[in-house]
Amino acid sequence: MRVLVVEDDRELALRIADFLRAEHFAVDVAGNGEDGQHLGETEAYDAAILDLGLPKIEGAAVLRAWRAAGRTLPVLILTARDGWPDKVEGFKAGADDYLTKPFRIEEILMRLRALVRRAAGHADARIECGALTYDVQLGVFELDGLPLRLTGLEWRVLSYLALRKEIVVARSDLIERVYEGDAEVDSNSIEVIITRLRRKIEPLRIETVRGRGYRLTANTA
Repeated sequence: MRVLVVEDDRELALRIADFLRAEHFAVDVAGNGEDGQHLGETEAYDAAILDLGLPKIEGAAVLRAWRAAGRTLPVLILTARDGWPDKVEGFKAGADDYLTKPFRIEEILMRLRALVRRAAGHADARIECGALTYDVQLGVFELDGLPLRLTGLEWRVLSYLALRKEIVVARSDLIERVYEGDAEVDSNSIEVIITRLRRKIEPLRIETVRGRGYRLTANTA
């Protein structure tokens, strides 16, 4: 999963980014509203963390611009503004959640995972696909009841496929959601990750649908 953090406090932004990367997220950071608005409109993200008091363009204006451009990514507002009018403005602009500073960084993770899960259409925190179980809220995969060990890239690919189980996901979508904006991506990198995952989750299948992409399915035939 890939997240955009728009926060002008550089130390805080890097702290959040480092924490989320340790939890296998791909993270891009913008230090002002102008850059954040541009990234949100031109890149693919599973969610965004957005401050309100940003230089160049205010956070609420950034969010309104995203929504006007048809960007539906879940947005968690993270701000020191705890007044009721500020919260109203944030939700009217299109926010999905609102968290005030100070905060526990673990709460950001829990809220992000919940936002991503609901955006993918899952009410339950546990997603099952045959013998594979993905606890979205904990970020944990199990196969036949045993923990599944994955690298960060493998986790990002499998989590994206699991949230869309039995649905074909385009290769380009996987690339956009797995890698950070400044990453150098080899042409066959996704295929390599898919091959490794297939070995780890047998007998489940990640099907290659010619000309369309990949599908995680419980069908073992």
